[in-house]
Formats: sequence, C-alpha cells, structure tokens
Amino acid sequence: MLPWRRTRPAAARTAGYPTSSNAASSFHLRWAGLPPGARLVEVAATLEIVEGPVVPELYFWALQASFAAGARRTGAAHLGLQWYPPHPGSTAVNWGGYDAGTGAVLDGSAAALPSATGNPNTRDFAWSPGRPYRLSIGPGSAPGRWRGAVDGVAVRELAGGGDHLTEPMVWAEVFARCDHPPVTARWSGFTARTAAGDVVAPDRVTVSYQTRADGGCDNTTVAADGSGAVLQTTGTERLVPPGAALALG
Repeated sequence: MLPWRRTRPAAARTAGYPTSSNAASSFHLRWAGLPPGARLVEVAATLEIVEGPVVPELYFWALQASFAAGARRTGAAHLGLQWYPPHPGSTAVNWGGYDAGTGAVLDGSAAALPSATGNPNTRDFAWSPGRPYRLSIGPGSAPGRWRGAVDGVAVRELAGGGDHLTEPMVWAEVFARCDHPPVTARWSGFTARTAAGDVVAPDRVTVSYQTRADGGCDNTTVAADGSGAVLQTTGTERLVPPGAALALG
C-alpha cells in the first residue's frame, strides 16, 4: 500500500489573469421562480455600472436568453454593455449569439450603430457609469427573429429561430486581471412578458461562478442590496457562495 500523503488545497486565484480557454472570468445570475409553464417572448433587466473599469481590458455585462421551439433549443444570445478599449471612449454594446446545433455565430440584420472594430455584433455605444440602461430581448420583425434593444432603441435583430425564450440570466465576463481594481455592476428590474401578454418576474436569482479549475478568479462576488437589485463585483472578497439563491425584493 502506498503511504498516505497530505495534499494542500490549491491556492486561491486572486491575482493575475484568468486562465480559462477564453481568457475570462465569468459569473452568472440565473432567474428562478418564474410562473411554471410561462411561455416567455420578452425578457428585460436594468443595468447600471456603479463603479466602472479603469484599466484597458475587456469587461462585458449582459442579459442572456435561449431561443426555443417547443422543448428544443435553437440558439442563445446575449445583449449588454462592454468596456472595450478599441471603441471610442472604450464603450460599446454587443448583441450576438450562437446556433444551438452547430455553434455558429447567428446571422442578423445590419446595425445602425457604427463599429470601430468592424464586428457586426459589437457596436460603438456611449454609455456612462452611474446611469441605468434598460436591456431587452424580444420579438423581431418576423418569426424566428429577435430584437435586442437598449432603452427601447434596437441594436439589431438576430435570426435565432424558435418562438419563445427560455433560461434567462444576467452575467459578467471579465478579461482583466483578478487583482485589477474592483468594478461593480448593479442589476435590477428583472421582468418578462408572456405570449399571453402577462408581465411576470423572477422572485430570486441563483449564483454561479466560473471555477478556479476552469480558470476563473476566486475574488468575484455578488450581493443583494435589499431593493430588488443584485450587485456583481470583481476584485473583492467572495461573500456569497456558488449555488446560493438571492431573493429579489
């Protein structure tokens, strides 16, 4: 029998860059407590960057939903704000997604906004810390097309297929070092509209973090602020564990 060895737990990753395959550390808030069987056709949430980035790295905060036809997922897409240095003022908006079957980037309509990087999904957009922005994903101009909008103004439409939305969530994806200065995003106003026209809302969100084994930072955390909003913060002590549920309101 081989002698027993005491093993030390791996050191927490609180410095340096994420080592994930896409070089980012992500953490998610998945909506829960929506009415059972609700057939969603629109989801929306309000995003405010409370404490903005100060380093020339990519940060992305987004509202995400999957597209579905019956029980079959046809794709998924994310709409959100980016801090992205190649764009004017380092600010941009992104509305893009992927086909569920092939993983290919979804086709979409042309965007009215210009893009310094020439990316059809990522467009120049002048957003400011401390100001709330209403993000919404809803029906487009034809069946199977989905419109992403900020404050009611369309970014573009995506050909995601399906006839309803599932698996809504919001998240932060951070390409900065784990020890770069803290950045805080505030999410509030989580709502959805059903095919019958009813407005519904989740009563809680469940928390997940990209694990250390998958290259994530150990010093990202979330917090409910007591007003129905949830904060996502980088570069700080983790106070809420993965799998926790945060009540909204």
